[in-house]
Amino acid sequence: MNPLFSRKIQTCVCVLLLVIMPITAQEAHFTQSMKQAYDKYFMIGVAVNQRNISQPEQIALLCKEFNSITAENDMKPGPTHPTEEQYRWERADAIANFCRENGIKLRGHCLMWHNQTCQWMYEDQPSKELLLARMREHIHTVVSRYKDVVYAWDVVNEAITDDEKASDPYRQSEFYKIAGEDFIFKAFEYAREADPDALLFYNDYNECNPVKCQRIVDMVKRMKKAGVPIDGIGMQGHYNIYGPSEESLEQAIKAYRKVVKHIHVTELDIRVTNEMGGALRFKREGMQISDSTEQFLADQYARVFRVLRKYHKNIDCVTFWNLSDNDSWLGVRNYATPFDADYQPKRAYEYIVEKKAPLWPQPERPMK
Repeated sequence: MNPLFSRKIQTCVCVLLLVIMPITAQEAHFTQSMKQAYDKYFMIGVAVNQRNISQPEQIALLCKEFNSITAENDMKPGPTHPTEEQYRWERADAIANFCRENGIKLRGHCLMWHNQTCQWMYEDQPSKELLLARMREHIHTVVSRYKDVVYAWDVVNEAITDDEKASDPYRQSEFYKIAGEDFIFKAFEYAREADPDALLFYNDYNECNPVKCQRIVDMVKRMKKAGVPIDGIGMQGHYNIYGPSEESLEQAIKAYRKVVKHIHVTELDIRVTNEMGGALRFKREGMQISDSTEQFLADQYARVFRVLRKYHKNIDCVTFWNLSDNDSWLGVRNYATPFDADYQPKRAYEYIVEKKAPLWPQPERPMK
């Protein structure tokens, strides 16, 4: 089948499903989708995989609820550029084409990261100059390919250390060991060269931690002083039912808005365990999904969105990290998204859309 004809069929399916797809009992009483409920506040986004953009029911959910999309993994450096001589575009192109055909904006994620990265860039122990040249070629090629559809890029991801006692604020990645903070500064310069119109973000987790927050702010100040073209900060938002508190979230937003014009919440999910952040090692068993657990989750989403609404003039977009618990990088048992494993809205969805206040006080973090 002609690929263009196939994509046209996909677009028609998306539209038809929104019209004829039966409404479940769980969602029947919602008069607005998330993107409609927050139309006057900020865009509502979601991270997607290949299954999400190919299965009709999931396509319908994407089109109904979201007006911004992020590729969960398929635009990262490693998957797109596995060797110096080879690019792999098929999966990233599929997501970009889905956004083009359905009129949904696309956030680019990400250009430089110490994980899922182009290890060939540094494995032969190159000079700083050679490493930066390799980075520039990668960034120019990827950004140029998608500049018609990507409105913002996470240019550098997770470059600040989590070690509060460390004398050096930066993660000791191979990129940093070779090029120092220039690998961050230059990445933004290369991205701006490739697309003068895209918004350029630094993206990180545990961003409400006061120590890490200050380190991010200090880095951005140095970038601005050096003339580096950074537009915004991405607050990942990998939270849990115990934190951050509304006060902590609010203080972080206040700190970031002093140094950038744009703030995005880029990877929002809320675990029902006491873990949080973007570390790749975590518990997958979660908690028993009881009525109390449902309420704890709904209440924390209510707190987070209450703060985000308060600062909506500083926040452009809030992106959930995965379409449902079935897709979540945290596994089903962490119960982290507003949609359950069957893609049905939870109580948390209700509290987000209807802008409800939390029912219970924030629970205390359990003792380790």
